[in-house]
Amino acid sequence: MRANKAVFFMHKDRPVARLPIGAVPGKWPGLRACLMLMLGASILCATALGAPAPKGKSADTQAKVAASSDFVGGETCATCHDEIGKKFADNPHTKMALMHGSNGVTCENCHGAGKAHVDGGGDTTKIFNPAKAPAKEVDAKCLSCHAGAHPDFDRSPHAKANVSCVSCHSVHASKAEGLLKASQPGLCFQCHSDVKASVSMPFHHPVNEGVVKCSDCHDVHGTFGENNLKSAADQSRICTKCHTDVRGPFVYEHAPVKAEGCLACHSPHGSQNARMLNMPSINTLCNQCHSRVANATVHGMAAGSDELAPCTSCHTFIHGSNINAAFLR
Repeated sequence: MRANKAVFFMHKDRPVARLPIGAVPGKWPGLRACLMLMLGASILCATALGAPAPKGKSADTQAKVAASSDFVGGETCATCHDEIGKKFADNPHTKMALMHGSNGVTCENCHGAGKAHVDGGGDTTKIFNPAKAPAKEVDAKCLSCHAGAHPDFDRSPHAKANVSCVSCHSVHASKAEGLLKASQPGLCFQCHSDVKASVSMPFHHPVNEGVVKCSDCHDVHGTFGENNLKSAADQSRICTKCHTDVRGPFVYEHAPVKAEGCLACHSPHGSQNARMLNMPSINTLCNQCHSRVANATVHGMAAGSDELAPCTSCHTFIHGSNINAAFLR
């Protein structure tokens, strides 16, 4: 075969051309044209990317520039609110001043741009004041930063009752942890007076004694549970995180424990019963599900007898047992 002709060999089902040894690249004009086209396109793209931006600014950019000029800075606020400014150094919100390369603002993050307020000689209608604003506006302002920590606040009983963030928190004059206006449980008792009475009963959780706090069991910022109870896969875990002896799991489980939870039998804030039961008498509580007739039949006692021993005298492991289906000792 002649050397100046392409050599063909069979590759699978079609011939493949191989450039002969000593061939001159210039003999392939199609490949050279393709390379030139790619080079030209690259030059055009580089020119477009390096071109200066148009002189005119977009409407959004102009609006942002105009809005930023309405901020006066915390130093200007302190000229009138000096006392608040001095105390603010220890406030958790001071970290906002360190945002964006130490160019963040503090007062105006919550109160809004202050230029109109300053130009108006301190006109209070030209600034956002959480103490005088509607609850929904206050909540929206706070949740603009704290929504991640409190995603369920809008569904909470507090939000639905228009109990805003500043009802419990004070950014400038807090007296307790978490910028609260007062410490627990006193702060909670200002509204929940019925609970205050319960924890003053003869047998109660040590809330007044400071051993247990309301927030140990409740998430005041909202949950999927009733009464703002903290949510868990096992709702009884709120109680059994402390009462580990009845946590289980058990081989034989008392149905109400799983179906209704601890509150089926216990009053968590306080009770007349030493076990903080819903009823003063153990048998009265048990007979809500286990009738007196059935009780008497089982134990061979007269149906109307008031001399029955407490059910838990025999059914000792009433929360659950690993050895007996009737929870006998």
